[in-house]
Amino acid sequence: MRHLPLWKPLSVLLVLVVSFLFTFPSIPGGLPQWWPEWLPRQVIQQGLDLQGGLHLLMQVEVDKAVEQVTENQVDDLRSALRKARLRYRSLERNGLDGITIALSEDTDRGAFRELLGKEAPSMQVVSDDGESTWRLTLKPDEQKEIRKLAVDQSVQTIRSRIDQFGVAEPTIQKQGEDRILLQLPGIKDVARAKELIRSTALLEFKMVDEKGDLGAALNGRVPAGDVVLYGDRIDRETGKVTKQPYLLTKRTVLSGKRLTDARVGFDNEFNEPQVHITFDRQGARKFAELTSEHVNERMAIVLDGKVHSAPVIRERIDGGRANISGNFTPEEANDLAITLRSGALPAPLTFIEERTVGPTLGSDSVREGLNSVLLGGGLVLVFMALYYKGFGMVANVAVLLNIFILMAVLAMLGATLTLPGMAGAVLLVGMSVDANVLIFERIREELRLGKTPLAAVDHGYDRAFSTILDSNLTTLITALVLYQFGTGPVRGFAVTLSIGLVASMFTAIFVTRVIIAMVLHNRRIKRLSI
Repeated sequence: MRHLPLWKPLSVLLVLVVSFLFTFPSIPGGLPQWWPEWLPRQVIQQGLDLQGGLHLLMQVEVDKAVEQVTENQVDDLRSALRKARLRYRSLERNGLDGITIALSEDTDRGAFRELLGKEAPSMQVVSDDGESTWRLTLKPDEQKEIRKLAVDQSVQTIRSRIDQFGVAEPTIQKQGEDRILLQLPGIKDVARAKELIRSTALLEFKMVDEKGDLGAALNGRVPAGDVVLYGDRIDRETGKVTKQPYLLTKRTVLSGKRLTDARVGFDNEFNEPQVHITFDRQGARKFAELTSEHVNERMAIVLDGKVHSAPVIRERIDGGRANISGNFTPEEANDLAITLRSGALPAPLTFIEERTVGPTLGSDSVREGLNSVLLGGGLVLVFMALYYKGFGMVANVAVLLNIFILMAVLAMLGATLTLPGMAGAVLLVGMSVDANVLIFERIREELRLGKTPLAAVDHGYDRAFSTILDSNLTTLITALVLYQFGTGPVRGFAVTLSIGLVASMFTAIFVTRVIIAMVLHNRRIKRLSI
């Protein structure tokens, strides 16, 4: 105790300065103008329950994903049969996960079975009459994997969209087998956020069937291989919007899966927002081939089943670039570009729970939370000062430093402070002095055994260390488990608790001992204020 290395008090001072620099930007009122640019500017993010925002619980329609995979398998089999010159009378999807194939009489059944094993390994033959009709279905394991991947991919796609939308510290978590929890703190335009999230963003290019009878199709007589879709037609003079029908080939000649980029731009004629899209190498080659083969024909650009435009192809288009126009506002064009860049959702989403937390409630929570921290912390500080006297005041200094360190690390890591996190801060005020209580009681015990004051202090810290380490380590493990398996608010509590535990170990064991050593340095002490 008589020898105090200089690096110890310097370490405490350094931690204090750094903690202040990272905590100061989060003080209400904002940074003053004189605050230098090179100093920390990170602010502690507030959770949904503190600053308000949007809480959504969504269900992924995983059956739609299974249905889409089956539909894709139909297209693949149709192309493979034509390429292998195996004739068939009909090939169609049957239900959610089944396919029915009626072969022609002269088709080689052995060659067909071999083709199935090669082109449709995920399908299994349910029944066949040995001659013409074959019924296939997706294997159960394959369906289970499709459903799981649909939810996982939806989580990743939503996360990508929200990150580009600019929401700080969103919570996006998978719940159960087919649900996703989404929390967006501080969101203002709820309707726009919901539309951005739920937009499937399935981009398709289909050819317009110029030879088909659109009038007959509108009356229910749709030609085989065609489909009727609608788009908006806008009168430039009146601004009136009407629905315009299109008779399109059902086959998608090119999909948005080949996109690499989507950016907002403006057309040269009307200076209206549009989205410029870029294909990858394979998509660019396919697009060039299509535009070369269909010169003077119309190609429809379809997004989520709605025709945005159907321009006439005037010439071959190289470079893999195209434009999507549709009387967008700048915000709509930007949101469309975001959804296209993030990729299409594998299945539609259904909102099954929605809660909007207003900023007023958040402000009340912040105020009440701060009051609870001040009241709880004040009572602890008063008790320590009265019960442990001078040593209690040293412990109080450590508690204040512990709070500074906690706030600084939260700001440094960009962590989110939630209402449970503030409850964790109140708990830490008590836990941070708990270690000092163990040490001080150990020192009192050593004094009762007749040890000198300096020896009692040394033995008190040394012998209480293992007990403090064990108790904090078990609590830290619990906090890590809460963070790993908990939801947003529980995770906020776990983050605050974990940081505070590490900080309290440092302040209770190291900082208080340094302060006491500085007070007792080179002094002949006969009695301790404890």
